[in-house]
Amino acid sequence: MHGRPKVLIVDDEPDVLLTMRLILEAEGFDPALAADGETALRRIDDEQPDIVLLDIMMPVLDGWFVLAELAGRARRPFVIVCSAKSSDVDKTRAFDLGADEYVTKPYEPDDLVRTIRDTLSRGARRPARL
Repeated sequence: MHGRPKVLIVDDEPDVLLTMRLILEAEGFDPALAADGETALRRIDDEQPDIVLLDIMMPVLDGWFVLAELAGRARRPFVIVCSAKSSDVDKTRAFDLGADEYVTKPYEPDDLVRTIRDTLSRGARRPARL
């Protein structure tokens, strides 16, 4: 990976977007923001981020829709779901749809940064599920 890893933060809470952008910039990442799933999919296509931090409960298109859309793609970014939904059913659904990690809100920013770095260090992305 060359340069600063691109991270797309997808969340409908402005405070989360701003806070995570500042934290990730300070940690050497190149963050971009999206407040809903529709914008997220457009930014994924246009900017090809290395990793997406994806909330589930959002307006327009929710995180489940985004995960399902990305699951069918041959080339896709890593996805870390960041959600207040903490049930095993939700986690299983996210992993079945192709999430690479699942972090429950509220989370410690340092823990999330560590998870991002660990996920990126895995190297090659998983192939799309058929």
